[in-house]
This record gives sequence, C-alpha cells and structure tokens, in this order.
Amino acid sequence: MLTLKLARRFSERRSRSGLFAFIASSSTVGIVLGCAVLIASLSMMNGFQNVLEQKLLKAVPHVSFTKVEGTFSNWQDIVEIAKHDRRVVEAYPVIKQTAMLRSGDQFKGIVLEGIAAGGPHPSATEFFSNHSLARLDEPNTIVLGQGIAKSYGIAVGDTLELLVADRSSQQFRSPQRHALKVVGLFEFGGELDHQMGYVSLATARAVGEIERGVSTVELKVDDVFQAPRVANEVGNRLPELVYVDNWMRTQGHLYRDIELVRTVIYLVLVLVMAVACFNIVSTLVMTVTKKRPQIAMLKTMGLDSRRIVATFFWQGTMSGVKGAAWGSLLGILLASVLPDIILLMEQLLHFQVLSDDVYFVSEVPSQWRWFDVALVSCVAVIMSAGATLYPAWRATQIEPAQALHEHH
Repeated sequence: MLTLKLARRFSERRSRSGLFAFIASSSTVGIVLGCAVLIASLSMMNGFQNVLEQKLLKAVPHVSFTKVEGTFSNWQDIVEIAKHDRRVVEAYPVIKQTAMLRSGDQFKGIVLEGIAAGGPHPSATEFFSNHSLARLDEPNTIVLGQGIAKSYGIAVGDTLELLVADRSSQQFRSPQRHALKVVGLFEFGGELDHQMGYVSLATARAVGEIERGVSTVELKVDDVFQAPRVANEVGNRLPELVYVDNWMRTQGHLYRDIELVRTVIYLVLVLVMAVACFNIVSTLVMTVTKKRPQIAMLKTMGLDSRRIVATFFWQGTMSGVKGAAWGSLLGILLASVLPDIILLMEQLLHFQVLSDDVYFVSEVPSQWRWFDVALVSCVAVIMSAGATLYPAWRATQIEPAQALHEHH
C-alpha cells in the first residue's frame, strides 16, 4: 500500500534529527505513560469495587428488618415470609445492641451482635478464627474484632468487662456489668475489625435483658444491587411494624464514591490523551514543513490529495497504535504489581495509605480488566488518528511549483 509505505518512510529515525526526533518520540512516550497510568487507575477502582462486592457485603447484611418496639417473638414467621422471595438466599435472626467494652482502665464502644451459632448465621463468620464459632455456644463468650484486640492488647482466653445501659428504668442508673471470655477473633481487614463483637443469641439476651425473641432479622440476596427493591417488597408483606434497612443506605456511599472516581478517571482519560496527541500534531506539522519538497514532487508525479491525507493519517495512527500497545503492556504490569509496590512503600516510609480503622479495606486492591485495556487503547488510537487531520490538510495545500522553487 503506497500511503502506508510513505508514512513509514516519513517516520524513519534517520530522516529526523535533534529537536524533531525528540518531539516525535515524546508524542509516543506521552501516549505510553497516559495509557499505563489510566489502566492502573481503573484497575484500582475495579479492585475497590470487587472488595466491596465480594468481601464487605459478606460481612454486612444486605437487608435488615428491625422491630419498631420490643422484639420479634415469632421471628421464624418473618424468616419464612422472606424466604418465599426467590431473590432471598438466606434469612437469619440477630440481636444488635451497643455496649462499652472495658479492658483494664481503657474503654471502647462496640456494636454487639448476637447470632444463632448453631443455625443460619451471617457470612461474616467466614472471617472468624478457627473453631471460634462453635465455642460461641458456651455461655458468656465473645468473638472480638482483631482491630479492637490489637489496639487494647487483648488475646484469646482473656476475660473482658462489658458495660450495657440499664433499660429497666427511665432514670439514669449505673450500667449493667457482664464478664465475657474472648474465645476467638474476627479479622476482616477493615473498619469492622474496630467496631464489632459477636456473641450467641443466649448471651445477647442476657446482656440486653431480653426475655425472648430477637431484635432484627437480616437477609442475604442473590443480587446485591436488588437489595433496596427486595427490602421494600418483603417489608410490605410483613405482619408487624419494622424499620427497613439495606446496605445501599448504610454502605452505599462507598459504591457511589467508587463510581464517581471511575467517571472522573474516564474524563481524565480523554484529557490526558488529548494532551499526548498535541505532540502528534506538532510532529506531523514539522514533518509537513520539512518534507515540503518531497510532497511537492509526489504531487507532480500524480499523488492526489486523498492519498496525501491517508499518508499522514497512517503516520499519526501508527504512533498511536505503538503508544497504546506499549502503554497497555506497561499498564497491565503496573496494575498487577501495584499492591506490592504500595506495600513496599508503606514499609520503607513507615506510613499507611489506608488506615484499617477508617476505611473498609486496609490494602490498596487492584484488578485489571480487558475492557479497560481495550477502552484506553481505542481512545488513544482514535485521538491519534484525529490529530492527523490538520497536518494532513496543511500538506494538501502545498503548491508544487512554489515548494520546488523555494527548495532550489
């Protein structure tokens, strides 16, 4: 193909020198770096979304129904009604309450969750240490978050004092005190480690002075993004007044933040590529200026304007394809080793990028996808091709007689 051969000839290094060669190389390098950084950034957002969907949503309920007053004495009926909906994977009873944990002279507020150790229970138990779920059957035992244990120097086997508000009277009274033995630790790797403690339903009833029943029924659904709809539809079928809640209300801000950052990255993608492609415009304009005599000679030999445009189109597009290809490889490599790089930086510089008592994850995750690689590459190539239009038009305006006369 004549235009492709001419484009390769115009792009040869030996036909360039000094500043011209530097600008030509920098246009490709700009696309390489732009593609690599954007692929790595999108991979980080994919990683956060994956952790949110696959990990955090195992530890928090998708849907919860809490009795407006008192407890559900017939919580089994609530579970049966919920399970009639095909989208509900599991339904289980819990008792949730807040308490103050005392270890020596230190105090810590926690969320105490009573679960049915022998029956259906939250997926959060996947993060329990060995055999600790079975030991919750023992009276006055607790599985504590790893973050709380680490902060206060608590180990498995220690006995803690739990302070709970006295609900038997409206007057201010000293809190009820309960001694609980730590039989295991809960390690999620995020803020929940610093907030949660799990006990059996029997222990939760003793601590909260609840005679019978449970305060909340929680659901797991097959599609987490259908949780708000499932919550409303199932909630409307319940025979009792309940507070309806779902993960989009409690943790949805995390998902919205991830989507917002991803949208900003897409915008940055276009802007970064536009800046990188300005160098392609500069390179091709300089090529047109430097090759005026050759272009004039080709026009006198019968090369029409359409082929001249095609020649510069191929030259710019080849630069874009080369930059996108190397940028994609570098981006995939960077996305694959990004968590290790950040971990190494944390160790060397003695700081933590994500504090596990603030964020829902303690490590920076990364997961690259072919869709993102293809999207970034396509944008780079399309914008590179678009950058050739003005220089190609300039080349078609060259008057052969005038250009050859100036050359001589």
